[in-house]
Amino acid sequence: MIATFELEANELRLSGGPIAGVDEAGRGPWAGPVVAAAVVLDPDDIPAGIADSKVLDAEAREALYPRILASAQVGVGIADVHRIDRDNILAATLWAMAQAVAQLAPKPRLALIDGNKAPLLACATRTIVKGDARCLSIAAASIIAKVTRDRLMVANARAYPGYGFENHKGYGTPEHKLAIERLGVTDIHRRSFKPVQLALGLS
Repeated sequence: MIATFELEANELRLSGGPIAGVDEAGRGPWAGPVVAAAVVLDPDDIPAGIADSKVLDAEAREALYPRILASAQVGVGIADVHRIDRDNILAATLWAMAQAVAQLAPKPRLALIDGNKAPLLACATRTIVKGDARCLSIAAASIIAKVTRDRLMVANARAYPGYGFENHKGYGTPEHKLAIERLGVTDIHRRSFKPVQLALGLS
């Protein structure tokens, strides 16, 4: 499946814009924040090569990141580990999405949300399962969210050496599991997640 601008173009033609694509990165990891991005692409200046961040390598994402920032309206929302543990990962993700959309000016008429749950927004919303593989606006948001989060986890690797955050970005890899067993749990680990609770002897 190749992401296109077809859905956005139809909406622009029928009802006007702006139209934002919204996606997140980092719902699954054991550590670090969840990051959401909202992107309103300029129909006349869409960078070539935009695709679902999961099918792009890190070099391609890093190359597209400044091009999206230069040509589109972009908002970013970051829900930290405290919010994830307090509210649960879904609620924290929806909060981050709302924060990202709130940063857009002018405000979008419609937000296309990746997945099947939408945050409460001041504009219309439409959820699209696998939207990052279907809609260029959502794909662009997936790139912004992924690059932003990866950079945060590289910074966390410097703050918490030995865990390999620069490699696994907080996901539940064997390397990460061994690091927790060897070094313990950090302040950026999600204590509401079962593997972290097991490491703490809470489950």
